[in-house]
Amino acid sequence: MRRTTRYPVKGANSLWHVYKTVPFWKVVRNFIVIQLARYTPFLGMKNWLYRAFLKMRVGDQTSFALMVMLDVMFPEKISVGKNSVIGYNTTILAHEYLIREYRLGDVEIGDEVLIGANSTILPGVTIGDGAIVSAGTLVHKDVPAGAFVGGNPMTIIYTKEEMEQRDKTELASL
Repeated sequence: MRRTTRYPVKGANSLWHVYKTVPFWKVVRNFIVIQLARYTPFLGMKNWLYRAFLKMRVGDQTSFALMVMLDVMFPEKISVGKNSVIGYNTTILAHEYLIREYRLGDVEIGDEVLIGANSTILPGVTIGDGAIVSAGTLVHKDVPAGAFVGGNPMTIIYTKEEMEQRDKTELASL
């Protein structure tokens, strides 16, 4: 199970309670910053915007491709290690608003991680150092360090050890 904190609500579904959980002007500011960053081609500027205005932890040389959509309500719950690549149109969520509850969870992406285009990362997951997430993957549980994962639902395609063996085999054939 993902590491999320659950907050029950009464009456209308939890999205009707959104501004009791997060200030309206914080959402407005975050939305503007995220939209600016989604379209800017300047990687350093994106990282600066995320660190300065969204209070995210972003490692050196990390690259967010165009159109990456970060959690507009709780971006401060997202951290990305150094020298990672977040692919085009990826969505990273730190919240879930459901019918009878909402959930919040930290998203931790390690160093030298590759997230393929059009992936979705749900709240409360950790993606280990050196992992590769195939394009179009729904990351609904933790990804072990060095693993290659993909699909919906996400499955492990290669473990770290299998990836290392695969790399050795490829190098030997050269």
